[in-house]
Amino acid sequence: MLARQFGRAFRSVPVIGQGTWNVPLRGAARDEAIASIRRGVELGMVHVDTAEMYGDGGAETLVGEAIAGLPREALFLVSKVLPSNASYNGTIEACHASMKRMRVDYLDCFLLHWRGSVPLKDTMRALEWLVAAGDIRTLGVSNFDVDDLREAQAALEREKIACNQVLYHLGERTIEAHELPFCQAAGIATVAYTPFGRGDWHGTKGAQELERIATVHGVTPHAVILAFLTRAELTFAIPKAAKLGHVAENAAAGDVRLSADEIAAIDRAFPARKRRGGLATL
Repeated sequence: MLARQFGRAFRSVPVIGQGTWNVPLRGAARDEAIASIRRGVELGMVHVDTAEMYGDGGAETLVGEAIAGLPREALFLVSKVLPSNASYNGTIEACHASMKRMRVDYLDCFLLHWRGSVPLKDTMRALEWLVAAGDIRTLGVSNFDVDDLREAQAALEREKIACNQVLYHLGERTIEAHELPFCQAAGIATVAYTPFGRGDWHGTKGAQELERIATVHGVTPHAVILAFLTRAELTFAIPKAAKLGHVAENAAAGDVRLSADEIAAIDRAFPARKRRGGLATL
């Protein structure tokens, strides 16, 4: 699987990871989600993303079960603090609680989930403290536009922002004209969440183009979408990992190299619109 530098993480990370937003937390579906994450890691998707918000910590607990017994250094684990908990002390406490639920002694990256009412300087100072303490390897943000990114970076004294996690799919490509160029110039990884959107591409003329390209590469349209979204340097995607049937499809994207003609065809089928208003989020 293709791997590249993850911002300031000083290590290569596979371009396709695994997300856990809305992951099932009960019954047989939960058991399958655990098996799916573990299978995903086996297929090379060692970047596993979660957050204290997901299931009120339940997703972090599930991740902890899924990775139990796996070599810690081989994994790249990411979680996020809620804005309401992002005071200086609250950020540190939230990180420690996330680590406890995941049953690990450090996180590879810890993010502010989105900007709230707490001054950014307080959260950024806490994240820097966590790096110095060895609780996290790197720090990042999520749902930040360019102005937010500038302010967050200015609030840091020693560290650099490793990543910005944003909504990015075929129907929402406005980051390509705004946050993505800024992040690439600053050495910040861009991580696409909800990379398949709401599935609106199904049944469209563009879907036929995706099917054609997928057939050429021997993969599914989902893999083609992921390959398109991660075509640029410093870009990554974290599709949801909850069903075994989807895991192999997602992992296959890491081996797809789209040609310039294929990229242009997808661009024509799903053109980027001009942004009206702020950064799109869920």
